Amino acid sequence: MRVDRCVRALGVGALVAGAMLFGQPAQAEKEPIRIGIATSVTGFLTDIGGLVTRAIVFAVDEANKKGGIDGRKVEYRIYDTEAKPELARKQVEKLASEGFNLIMGSTASGESLAIAPMLERWDALYISTVTGSNQLSGTSCTARMFRANRTDANDRGPIRAWLGDRKEKKWATLAADVAWGRDSAAGFTTIAKEKGKEVVTNLYTPSGTNDFAPYIQQLRDAGIDGLWITLAGRDGINFVTQANQFGMLDQVTVAGVGFMTDTIVNAIGQPARRLQGIIGYSSMLDTPENKAFVEAYRASYNGQDPAQYQGETYVGTQILFEAIRRAGSVKPLDVAKQIEGGTFDTIQGKLTVRSQDHQIVVPNYFGYVGEQNGKLKPTITIAVDAAAATPPINPDCKMGELK
Repeated sequence: MRVDRCVRALGVGALVAGAMLFGQPAQAEKEPIRIGIATSVTGFLTDIGGLVTRAIVFAVDEANKKGGIDGRKVEYRIYDTEAKPELARKQVEKLASEGFNLIMGSTASGESLAIAPMLERWDALYISTVTGSNQLSGTSCTARMFRANRTDANDRGPIRAWLGDRKEKKWATLAADVAWGRDSAAGFTTIAKEKGKEVVTNLYTPSGTNDFAPYIQQLRDAGIDGLWITLAGRDGINFVTQANQFGMLDQVTVAGVGFMTDTIVNAIGQPARRLQGIIGYSSMLDTPENKAFVEAYRASYNGQDPAQYQGETYVGTQILFEAIRRAGSVKPLDVAKQIEGGTFDTIQGKLTVRSQDHQIVVPNYFGYVGEQNGKLKPTITIAVDAAAATPPINPDCKMGELK
């Protein structure tokens, strides 16, 4: 499905022909920047797809209001992936064939794993801002893919810092049955054992699960006092809502990753007060760049704060736009060469994209849902700096040279 929202801000074409300016022939405008947004317009990750799209559109509008990037207008085109890997592959191929070959927007790790091996064939570049599978920086790394968000292994630092002093001894994990979910559950289980905790069961749920009652019953029967969940979008909302109805949130400490965003917290409501977990980005981060971003975002979206998916996706656009400036080109290969090993000014400070695995080196955070100015918000209590949070380079990454 195509969602045709390709825009040429200010209504100009790609070429000014036959005009005269002060008696001189007009120069052809620079080739525009064309971003292909392959994301979940429908499907169980629709909510996340919408947030990612908002961040990209915000960045595009912001750039075009300032005259573009390196004198280039920015355009975008959106295709729906439904968070399905095979459909994502087809949609990105279509976007690339139509010239929108600077790709962003995917919401599920399976999509990224399907897209990454094809990028050179399609002459495309892909920047992930959501998908966290460790494989993307390991066995499945590829030269034209970059990650501007955390890998699953990035979460281990905050988990380790938080879990060590917890009194809960008997734990379980509940995770989406995808690469991201299994990575997270495995990482938590490893750390829990290091800290002397017992993980009695690991449960995995199909994406798009509506009825979590059978899983909740299994968890209650297991007699746990702590639960680590790895669920996103509607799955996270459905589980927490149903767990609260069963009284589970009063009996078990619930923490995890994927659901500690303003949007999901607001959808859950008051039961979210019992949640803790990974906070990859917060609108409350105290940098001048972030404060300016938050203020501008609020002005564009009726006072709404940007949360994790918007913040990390905006970082991805900052990297893309600066790489285009440095390259003086919109050709994917030229842009990729500038991202590889580059250091960029972002709303989270100066961040480097490692040349060896194309993983961004970024801080990570842990916290709880608290009340700020009358609103429920994820609130940071533990910060792990970029060097400590980012895992070492995976020796299984054999991406080869950019070409």
